Amino acid sequence: MAIWYEGNRNKKENEREKDGVIYYVRGLREVDGHRYERYGVKTHFIERGEDYEEVLRRYVSPLYQPGDIVTLGEKVISMCQNNTVEMSEVKLGFWAKFLSKFATHNNHGIGMDEPYKLQLAINMKGLPLILWAVFCGAVGRVFGKRGIFYEIVGQDVAGIDGFYSHSSFETYHTLAVLNPKEPRKVCENVYEHLGISCVLVDANDIAVEILGKSPDLDSWSDDTLAELIRDNPAGQDDELTPFILVRDIGDAPAEPFVPMEAIAAPTDHE
Repeated sequence: MAIWYEGNRNKKENEREKDGVIYYVRGLREVDGHRYERYGVKTHFIERGEDYEEVLRRYVSPLYQPGDIVTLGEKVISMCQNNTVEMSEVKLGFWAKFLSKFATHNNHGIGMDEPYKLQLAINMKGLPLILWAVFCGAVGRVFGKRGIFYEIVGQDVAGIDGFYSHSSFETYHTLAVLNPKEPRKVCENVYEHLGISCVLVDANDIAVEILGKSPDLDSWSDDTLAELIRDNPAGQDDELTPFILVRDIGDAPAEPFVPMEAIAAPTDHE
């Protein structure tokens, strides 16, 4: 069962440092009879065009131990790939303005009620598919079923992140970040060049999507990997912890951890 929190999760009581790298204990999670401790690895604000392997070498390699699994936030990888769209590049049309008025408002991120995000989806998928998805989504909501819109348009639209005027980072006010290119290859490169077992994820307080994983994790199901971070330990605020190091600690005692106060599970996604 997932647990949701509000605000920055980098509590001072959970802060640790090793070899100049700051990380935060994110608590214990039991999955399939194993006890996993998670650590949120703090980085600088990663800009477009940076080398994700160098970023991982700087921040993750000093902490990594054989057997660990590292989850890579999709936004950071896409920023490194410069797979982004500026708001100024999106020409807002009638349908995006009109349909966005009827989209479900999402308190846990930017949904299709943001006209520029909806216009970008139209640009990516074409107006006919978007209209069909909107219609089916509306019918689904009448019968209490949500998420149909994104089931129809696909993960590449669901993964659009940005155009968020309330973000703590000004860059994201007018920038949309798309899904990473070749997520499997990203994980293969990280494993081959750095020896880090990794999973590329699109995670938030509502859902966790596994976009890619390194070859050594092929025997792990996506559901199991998602359960390791179901409570979204990377956070949704300005934590700057896009990499979560997951460690099977067996029967060893867990590190002292001061949890945040949980809030009710969100239910207002599309």
